[in-house]
Amino acid sequence: MKDCVVIGGGPAGLTAAIYLARFHLSVTVFHDHSSRASMIPMSHNHAGFPDGISGIELLARMKAQAKRYGAAIRSRTITTLRKVDNMFAAEFYNGSIRSRTVLLATGVVNRRSAMPKATHDDAVARGLIRYCPVCDGFEVTDKSVGVIGTGGKGFREAIFLRSYTRDLTLVSPKSVHDLSETEALSLAEHGIIVVAGPVAAIEPDNDTIRITTPTASYSFASIYPALGSDTCSTLASRIGARLSDEGCVRVDGHQGTTVSGFFAAGDVVAGLDQISHAMGQAGVAATTIRNELGERAVR
Repeated sequence: MKDCVVIGGGPAGLTAAIYLARFHLSVTVFHDHSSRASMIPMSHNHAGFPDGISGIELLARMKAQAKRYGAAIRSRTITTLRKVDNMFAAEFYNGSIRSRTVLLATGVVNRRSAMPKATHDDAVARGLIRYCPVCDGFEVTDKSVGVIGTGGKGFREAIFLRSYTRDLTLVSPKSVHDLSETEALSLAEHGIIVVAGPVAAIEPDNDTIRITTPTASYSFASIYPALGSDTCSTLASRIGARLSDEGCVRVDGHQGTTVSGFFAAGDVVAGLDQISHAMGQAGVAATTIRNELGERAVR
């Protein structure tokens, strides 16, 4: 019986594990190596690292810190989560574990353009494909940037990036754009080029990446796929936690869900998809878990 099982080994899950272990609570982290943070080639806006830090190095440091204080970290995928008699049972391949509380920190998965995984991952590592203008818009200052998207999502991403560069093109993933008259007018006023798709190919080169449509080919220093993401909240839904219309786990001010003893933090919760934000939520959740378990002990 554990005090807490943390599902997800990204910045939120590992921050919670550090807190919980230092509260002298027994905690096990389960992760499947799918954290989006591991794809970050170099983060320059994470406080305390003026020269930047890669996602892989940051996660490695956090894992070592959590394990130093006694947290267990297991490379397993939790497939089933149930609540029985005020306790939780989490199942994985060829095993299971019980805990008094659970923290879900499974994040989201970016929707990617159709291209080979190895090619995509290499382009991300080289900064040719980027997913977070809040994180790395600064790095594309005054460079040629392409945004793959349309509708409100593509519009907002293009307008956000306009504060970094004038050389900006919005490419529809389909044959035509789904933009309102107001959005189209605003894009034109900002000098953002609008190109009809569909995107036939995305091909990284040495220092540029090329998008090909049926009528032309465009070369950029970086592209941002603005295709949305899918929240990894299936376990929360199955256990009965309330979700938003977008599939994010709804939480209160202490990261508690509608299921007693079940908490959530990080990108699986609606909010700003940033490492610092996820870590802050995890600290709140872990402290609340500690206090709730303490209250149970004195009843």
